[in-house]
Amino acid sequence: MIFTVTLNPALDKTVEIPSFAIDSVNRITWMRTDPGGKGINVSKVVSKLGSKSIATGILGGATGKAIQSALEDMGLESSFHFAEGETRTNLKVVDPEKHTNTDINEPGLTVSEDLLNGLLGELLGKISKDDLVVLSGSLPKGAPKDTYHTWVKACREKGAKVILDADGELLAEGLLASPYLIKPNNHEISRLFGQILKTPQELEQAARSLMEKHGITKIVVSMGGEGALYVTEEATIYAEGLKVPVGSTVGAGDSVVAALAVAEESGMALEDMVRLSTATGAANVMCSGTQAAEYSVIEELMPKVVFHKLR
Repeated sequence: MIFTVTLNPALDKTVEIPSFAIDSVNRITWMRTDPGGKGINVSKVVSKLGSKSIATGILGGATGKAIQSALEDMGLESSFHFAEGETRTNLKVVDPEKHTNTDINEPGLTVSEDLLNGLLGELLGKISKDDLVVLSGSLPKGAPKDTYHTWVKACREKGAKVILDADGELLAEGLLASPYLIKPNNHEISRLFGQILKTPQELEQAARSLMEKHGITKIVVSMGGEGALYVTEEATIYAEGLKVPVGSTVGAGDSVVAALAVAEESGMALEDMVRLSTATGAANVMCSGTQAAEYSVIEELMPKVVFHKLR
């Protein structure tokens, strides 16, 4: 089973504003709302890929209830804890003329350690050996900075494989507990090393350094439109980015994580994992908002994936 954890979810409101301008009146020409937050996005895509997940995390207020209701309408299983306050609403501004995507994110709920510990305890009671736990996204106010370290360690001790998708200090803390797989982008891994890493060779060297230091089994480094690097102990594969019409880049990385989780759960070979995750990421870029692409679109893109074995 795949479990996704979203500790700081959001209701994503995506609006289209042609020629979006600061310090000016802007008029929305189109909008949609989606239940969001990185783990929730992963669960939506997992479902489209024909697998199942249980989404968990923390919600609050009427917005939280709206998210829970939307997930139920999608047929997604969830087990959220509710906290006092209101779940955040995040605004995504898409400018089709300037080809820009601007995120305006609210801070979200403030949570207690007791609430976090209760949620973790419930999760640990459900997971078993070889389950996959996806920990991703920002933390709510009140959560300790080492939260992901604590959760990775606890889930690993239960025998689960942990996929960690975080940035900055949250990623650095989580690495100390040796997650099974991480998916930083090139900017995030560059920040970890304090230098700009651009080429697949530079990124591979950095990834292997992290694997050796922290006992990580797989690292996938996303490089935006340039593709992604897949690194395991035995192999390194560079997949070129697929050129597709862009609807929204929001949630593209989450869709890749979903494909990685599904591929891992099914025991897929690395080359097939590369095809599935690359096509899934591209298909979701073609969608508006943070809705998940249909599998038929992903299936059409898979034969178009081009990759090169670097090792």
